[in-house]
Amino acid sequence: MTFGVPQSNLESPDAVRSPRPLPTMYDLPSEFPEEPGLPDEFHDLQPQLLSRTLRLTGWAGDRFFTASDLNVYYDVYHPIWHKRPDWFLVLDVPRLYDGYDLRRSYVTWQEGRNPYVVVEFLSPGTDKEDLGRFAGVEQEASENGQEKERPPGKLEVYERYLRIPHYLVYSRYTQQLRYFKLVGGSYEEQPLNPATPLVWFEELEVGLGIWEGTFEGIPSPWLRWCDRQGNWLLTDTEEAQSQLSQAQAQVLQAARNLLASGQSLEQVAQLLQLTEEQIQQL
Repeated sequence: MTFGVPQSNLESPDAVRSPRPLPTMYDLPSEFPEEPGLPDEFHDLQPQLLSRTLRLTGWAGDRFFTASDLNVYYDVYHPIWHKRPDWFLVLDVPRLYDGYDLRRSYVTWQEGRNPYVVVEFLSPGTDKEDLGRFAGVEQEASENGQEKERPPGKLEVYERYLRIPHYLVYSRYTQQLRYFKLVGGSYEEQPLNPATPLVWFEELEVGLGIWEGTFEGIPSPWLRWCDRQGNWLLTDTEEAQSQLSQAQAQVLQAARNLLASGQSLEQVAQLLQLTEEQIQQL
């Protein structure tokens, strides 16, 4: 794996010539317990659904990475500065860190790739952090007009430091999805499609919509990936159940055809390698 520093994180190429080695994933913590906004149950389940339904035709499963509530370190000048997206996607990186280890955090100057899509889930009190100027929050500055030496908000980090092409914010309380696209170095809010998919990512060949359904036993509106026609993409569990149902339907039809041809229940059971009780149940 080749490590590098994304140019969007640097003011000049000389930044890589640091007198001290930059910290790695193993040096930087994955949790800061004093931070506000600890995830609730929705923040646990919704990212799972996003990751488990994501299908990218242009990338093998081991060539992209999704995560939730994982620290993303983004500034070589302030190595401890980080943001913790509710869910994010990175393209063209190995699924495992350096090809063999689970990630403890995501360190951009080691990975060489910034997140491509970030989704934040609004909680009471997080709108200013998540939406920045789109929530009416202006960047703070000192008296001499210089920026204060403090970590910037999420919107600014995603826009100026990481240059994430697609940033989405969803409120489960209002079921409102907002989509911000990086245009010429700045985020511009994009109108949503009137029908599913609400957002279509042409380069990823996948869409995003709000699905009314039950996930992990919880009926609710959920963000979920879909195809261009608005067909919801299945989780691994749903795919397995669908394949089982199709196989059962095929066996049932075969049994019906054989019985209709005049063969006995015993003969049909032998041909289909089933018991007579299983045939009767079908």
